[in-house]
Amino acid sequence: MGSARGDVGRVVSLVPSLTEAVAVTAPGLLVGATDWCTHPQGLEVARVGGTKNPDTARIAALAPDLVLANEEENRPADLDALRRAGLHVLVTEVRTLEQGFAELDRALVHGCGLPRPDWLDEARAVWREAEAAAPRGPARAVVPIWRRPWMVLGRDTFAGDVLARLGVVTVHAGHAERYPRVPLAELAEADADVVVLPDEPYRFTADDGPECFPQPAALVSGRHLTWYGPSLTEAPTVLGAALREALGPG
Repeated sequence: MGSARGDVGRVVSLVPSLTEAVAVTAPGLLVGATDWCTHPQGLEVARVGGTKNPDTARIAALAPDLVLANEEENRPADLDALRRAGLHVLVTEVRTLEQGFAELDRALVHGCGLPRPDWLDEARAVWREAEAAAPRGPARAVVPIWRRPWMVLGRDTFAGDVLARLGVVTVHAGHAERYPRVPLAELAEADADVVVLPDEPYRFTADDGPECFPQPAALVSGRHLTWYGPSLTEAPTVLGAALREALGPG
């Protein structure tokens, strides 16, 4: 969909979901991304390290007009180093689905100077339909994101809000921390209908995770649960199918 308006012609993204969003919307605009930026598949840009340890000197050498970052995924010290190098850094903050939509508009339209992409409006429409069809009596879920030690979704998370809009509330949504460490024995005894196991950041699989819980397990795509980008157009269908399979009829 076209090229950027204004003086933004080179973008480095330090956020996998924003990398996909830029690459899908304006092929050729993106010149650098992290090693964790796996979509779209076949993306050929300079790799600048991880989200937590980017090579700031390499980023500066790419001479981007804009660096896209996220307050949760990227470290303030790295972003400050990029600013000291004279680079413009746009930092997103996303705790809810609505914030995700708003920040995508800010990053793509206002940051990169692109026309508003059709997929963003499509994603909004798909999610409105999904919310309207969500069960009125929500299921309760434990949602681990890591093991050794066990960590789960707590309060104020994008993934938790995504699940809530599909009729699944997280057991630890009222926890004081956003990603609390909780002993496995406590998780297994939680009043939950299902355990939701994403494949990122920890890669839970059918053989690694479900055996620890008495509840049925929904193995879900971490990209569809935690990324805010073009994957939002598919997320309600993909996540909904996995949740229904685990919860069964009714």
